Amino acid sequence: MKQSTSFHVAIVMDGNGRWARRRGLPRSAGHRAGAEAVRRVVKVAPGCGITDLTLYAFSSDNWSRPAAEVTTLMRLFARHLRTETAELAAQGVKLSVVGRRDRLPRSLVSAIAAAEGGTAQGTRLTLRIAVDYSGREAIRAGALLPDVDLLIRTGGEQRLSDFLLWECAYAELWFTERMWPDFGASNLAAAIHEFHSRDRRFGGLPTQEAV
Repeated sequence: MKQSTSFHVAIVMDGNGRWARRRGLPRSAGHRAGAEAVRRVVKVAPGCGITDLTLYAFSSDNWSRPAAEVTTLMRLFARHLRTETAELAAQGVKLSVVGRRDRLPRSLVSAIAAAEGGTAQGTRLTLRIAVDYSGREAIRAGALLPDVDLLIRTGGEQRLSDFLLWECAYAELWFTERMWPDFGASNLAAAIHEFHSRDRRFGGLPTQEAV
């Protein structure tokens, strides 16, 4: 497999609800804190060499959550798109949202379109937010993204949860117990440091044996 000059990091942003519960707060507080973590990571990503960043915000399976929580998530997402677009554009970030849109509220679909249009000229970082996304459905539809180099999952779970299944075929996996709202620049740097210490062989021999 030919290695790309791009560096694609994907993150399963897990643990918002548990973060809030441990603090005696409503789950919505965890989601708001998680949005702040997104802002922190996006800001430092280009300086870490990341050219493509894909964040798992809402899976197709998440519709089974309580209706009130889903509504809060959709409203929060739309609000942050509206308030963050100008800053993303100023940072040179090109935003796109991947996944189904036919089940999303019309207000959110409109906010997505406006955010994508407002950041279309960004060249420093391609930021993808996966909403109502299923890796299996994406494979069936041929809606594939660039290969993932490093997959990060917060919150202690160690599984892909139907995220970028095709694209993660050769990804390095990095798991942390840290909940997503507590994830920051130092954690991202640690994951990338470990990534660069690994010998990615793509089916070939280890580096020391290939000479």
